[in-house]
Amino acid sequence: VQLQASGGGLVQAGGSLRLSCAVSGLTTSDNFMNWFRQAPGKEREFVAGIKWREGTKRYADSVKGRFTISRVSAEMTVYLQMNNLKPEDTAVYYCASSSGQITTAIGAGSWGQGTQVTVSS
Repeated sequence: VQLQASGGGLVQAGGSLRLSCAVSGLTTSDNFMNWFRQAPGKEREFVAGIKWREGTKRYADSVKGRFTISRVSAEMTVYLQMNNLKPEDTAVYYCASSSGQITTAIGAGSWGQGTQVTVSS
C-alpha cells in the first residue's frame, strides 16, 4: 500500500485543519488506517485509527472530542479533521496502515510521508 498525506499548515490556537491521506494499492492486510504524530524530541504517538471496512474508530485521549477520523472508500482517502487545535498539537502527522488495531508505531505496516502541523499560541 502507498500512502500520501497532505493538508498540514500553520494555524492559530483554536483553529481547524483537515489532513488527507490518499491510499493506493490497498491489500487484505491493510485493515486499519491510522494517524500518528511526532513532535520534536518526542516519540511518534498514536492519534486516531479507523477500520477500513466497518468504519469503527479509536482515538487517543488527548484528541478525543476535538479530532475526527473518517474515510471515503470511493475516494480511497482517509481524513483527520482537527478542531480546537492547541499548541501541543504541533507535530509532523503521518498516516499508516496496519493489519490490526494498534496504538503504537511498532504495529504499523506502511507509512506515508509526514505533513507538518504548527499551531501558534
